[in-house]
Amino acid sequence: MTKHKLAILILCCGAAIPAAAQLVGVFEGNTDVGVTPQKGKAEFAGGEYRITGGGANVWGAVDAFHYVWTRMSGDVALSADVRFIGPGAVAHRKVTLMIRQSLDPDSAYAGAALHGDGLTSLQFRPAAAAETKEVKQEAMSDLSAPVRLRIERRGDNFVMLAGKPGGQLTSTGPAPTALTGPVYVGIAVCSHDANVLETAVLSNVTLQALPPAAANRPPVQRYRSRMAI
Repeated sequence: MTKHKLAILILCCGAAIPAAAQLVGVFEGNTDVGVTPQKGKAEFAGGEYRITGGGANVWGAVDAFHYVWTRMSGDVALSADVRFIGPGAVAHRKVTLMIRQSLDPDSAYAGAALHGDGLTSLQFRPAAAAETKEVKQEAMSDLSAPVRLRIERRGDNFVMLAGKPGGQLTSTGPAPTALTGPVYVGIAVCSHDANVLETAVLSNVTLQALPPAAANRPPVQRYRSRMAI
């Protein structure tokens, strides 16, 4: 591609897409984030996303995982039915519906996470290089069936909803995390052991921009218990 054509592409899109970007379903990018000796991958077929990732953790001040993402601005929600493949090597392998400021390992983010032991939690790093925080929800007892996860962004507040597909979802949050401009919205898979890879399958994935919140309504009221989504 000539420099002239590249300049036109950047002007039309508003930002250059990283070189590792690869379309996967409704998502525009597919890449490893952080130090991942075992390289991840992602596939989309039959309406399902099959995502394999490595990395030591999504926690502390830096992360390492495989990420399938697209860039969006404003309020947004991402939902999916999630299940793991196999028993897993580490109980805290995780799949996370994530909204992230950047692809840097220490980026600010918020995410709805399902762990390999069934724990669901709203994780968030409120600023770049800050320590990750967590609000735990109940553990899911039956991981042989999918878990329904949803992450919602409304301004600087993030909420997780989790439960059984087709059932009532329980909300957790809000968690305050200030993200600016276009952000990365997608699915993260981390093995929690840099020497192995773990796989999660996601179906019934919906990605949607949310309408502006009603004026003068307290933030917590917006996020009280929801019916199935």
